[in-house]
Order: sequence, then C-alpha cells, then structure tokens
Amino acid sequence: MTQIIPKPYWYLRHGETDWNLQGLAQGRTDIPLNETGIAQALRAGRTLAALFQNNERPFNRIVSSPLSRALVTATYVRDEIDRLTGVGLPLLIEENLSEVCFGIHEGTPMGNWYHDWIEAGTPLENGESFEALTQRAITTVNTNLASEGTPLFVAHGALFRGLRAGMNLSVNARLINALPLEIRPDDSNWVLNFLELT
Repeated sequence: MTQIIPKPYWYLRHGETDWNLQGLAQGRTDIPLNETGIAQALRAGRTLAALFQNNERPFNRIVSSPLSRALVTATYVRDEIDRLTGVGLPLLIEENLSEVCFGIHEGTPMGNWYHDWIEAGTPLENGESFEALTQRAITTVNTNLASEGTPLFVAHGALFRGLRAGMNLSVNARLINALPLEIRPDDSNWVLNFLELT
C-alpha cells in the first residue's frame, strides 16, 4: 500500500440521504440528498466561506465524486462560497472518488459484514475489496495533490476509510455527514481538524 503525499488537503463527506438515515449501505447506488442533506451542504458552504477572508484561500479547487449525493453537496458548497465571497472556485469531477461498490449488500442494513470487509479483508460478492478501494482512493488523492494548490475533496465515508489507511490512521472510524475536515501533515503524523459549523 502506498501512502498519501504529505501535503495539506480538505475533505467533506456528502450530506445526508434517506439511506443514511435508515442505516443502509449505499455504495455505488446513486441515492440523492434528502432535505436535511441539502441543509447540511448549505451550512458547510457557509462555514467554509468564512475562511475566505483577507485574501486567504484555504483551498483553490473542489474535486468531487460523480455520485449525485457528493456532487450536489459540492455544488452547494461552491455556490455558497461564491455567493458570500465572490471567489469562483473550479469544481472538478473525479470518477475515481466514487464510493466503493458494496455489491449484493447495497440497499441492505450495515452490519457485521461491513466490519469484516474492512478488518479481515472479507470479499464482497460482486463488490470491491477494501484493499482495492484503498489503492484507488490513495492514488486519486495523490494525483490531485501533485498539482499546484490545495484541493477540497467531496466524496464518501468508506472511501475516506481507505484514505485513513494511507495516512496510517485507525481505519474503521465513521465520518459525519457534511462536516468540513482540514487535513495536514505534521512531521510523520497527520492532523485532522473538524471545523465547527456556523
């Protein structure tokens, strides 16, 4: 397994969907944001916009998964930042930031199979292995980090577990919907700073 390039970046999991609310595995199934998820995306956008003051630019582009729950979140965030600051950030779509394919488990309750998939490497029928997800996530983020400036990635919860593996962090940690996360290297460690929503 490769490691993430030691450069700062931002991460935002998409807003809430009805399947999130019901505790169902989404994976590649393209479930839209619900009303709460839209409100969360707008609030994340306002919180991030407050960082763009005195010519400060914490990130210079938004890179999103193509799945609608992430892309709509990213669009709301970009539009709120532009509305409040006039900073017109580019929004790029990156296919390889798509959520893991859970195969036959998509639309079913999260359960022991999910922990076994992460911790024991148990394969998913018609799905993607955690190792394959991790390699895809790290490679995609590293490709973006090799470009100039700092990106904000808008993507998914399981995909972020793969990124945690690439930062030598404990992997099986749940990421809250639409809570902006600043990530920066510090010597041989990584510092994760969740923003307080405004």
